[in-house]
Amino acid sequence: MPNNRLKLCMLSGSFEYDSEASLAVFQDYIEKNHPVQATQIIYQSEDDDQSLEPLQDAEVLLVFTRRLNTIGKELDRFKAYCAAGKPIVGVRTASHAYQNWLDFDKEVLGGDYQGHYGAGLIAHAEIDPDAKDHPILQGISNFDSYGSLYKNPSIVTDTTLLLTGKTEEHTEPTAWTRIHRGGRVFYTSLGHQRDFEVEMFLRLLANSVLWAGGRLETM
Repeated sequence: MPNNRLKLCMLSGSFEYDSEASLAVFQDYIEKNHPVQATQIIYQSEDDDQSLEPLQDAEVLLVFTRRLNTIGKELDRFKAYCAAGKPIVGVRTASHAYQNWLDFDKEVLGGDYQGHYGAGLIAHAEIDPDAKDHPILQGISNFDSYGSLYKNPSIVTDTTLLLTGKTEEHTEPTAWTRIHRGGRVFYTSLGHQRDFEVEMFLRLLANSVLWAGGRLETM
């Protein structure tokens, strides 16, 4: 029987948010519920020089790293994946994934990361009315998120806003899509450890992987 499982490669290197444990939870969820084969490349520190050669075979790349100091050949491999217009899913600190290529945020993800508001405030993630029929939002309803709200005041104009995060005092875009060099891109600034305990967040992330990989098209 042929293996038609979508090949998902996940980069883990966001130590503030314990991305390794969170992505293990997500890998278990998506592999149980969808025809996806996921692997992790796990950075042990900001200076770890992990080989990104597996990106050559990835059908979707999920990025959950934070200010890694990667340079040279491996950073070039990451840039080459992006330049080829391949599917990308970015989670939370992916907006500042690699310290030596911070332009990844605006150039590829379409974001405008400008820091974050204070911790401890629960943000209510609400579906944008204009995007309610987007394939990624299948089965999704509004939900609460537990991390500090990221500031993205000027996301690029060719994005499609999916979710807005709201606290009592602030409102920010928290999930969107765009097309980069012909490839599908999804980014969410959500992704606190406790978010990975929320069914709606896991479903949102799984849908985004399937959509980016061309496996989720219509309602």
